[in-house]
Amino acid sequence: MLTEDGKHLYVSYDEYHNLIEKLALKVYQSGWEFDTILCLARGGMRPGDILSRIFDKPLAIMSTSSYRADAGTVQGHLDIARFITTPKGEIAGRVLLVDDLADSGHTLNAVVNMLKNNYKPITELRTAVIWTKGVSGFQPDYSVDYLPTNPWIHQPFEGYDSLNPEKLMEKWKV
Repeated sequence: MLTEDGKHLYVSYDEYHNLIEKLALKVYQSGWEFDTILCLARGGMRPGDILSRIFDKPLAIMSTSSYRADAGTVQGHLDIARFITTPKGEIAGRVLLVDDLADSGHTLNAVVNMLKNNYKPITELRTAVIWTKGVSGFQPDYSVDYLPTNPWIHQPFEGYDSLNPEKLMEKWKV
């Protein structure tokens, strides 16, 4: 649900999963065949996992991090892992790179450039996200929702960002 001022988008679990299914349909309807899904942790892990199951393709994981300050709302320095975790040895062939959103586009631009320069066995690389913001300097190959007002997206699992083991013990009266 987008707030009236267009500054916040609240997404339920049902909406979130429906959007991932719509993303799968966009990829499928394009006719493009790929060998591996590479998701960017953490935001791309849930969509990557679901797409991996739908397409029955191996899931590789690359860790990136740029949102650090103010409970993850302020973008900081981008860190990209040096290694990719994959069940197939080395990532190769046609790869679908998955993240949750193209916000500024900085992360996707940096990862795509790094993969093209450092992973020669990748023969073709396409990108898929749920949301693309109007301010994004990166246009993914596949995207479900375009957000021209650039709202902050409140994803259904963000409550875990402020939940610690002590609060969990209190919640469950353990």
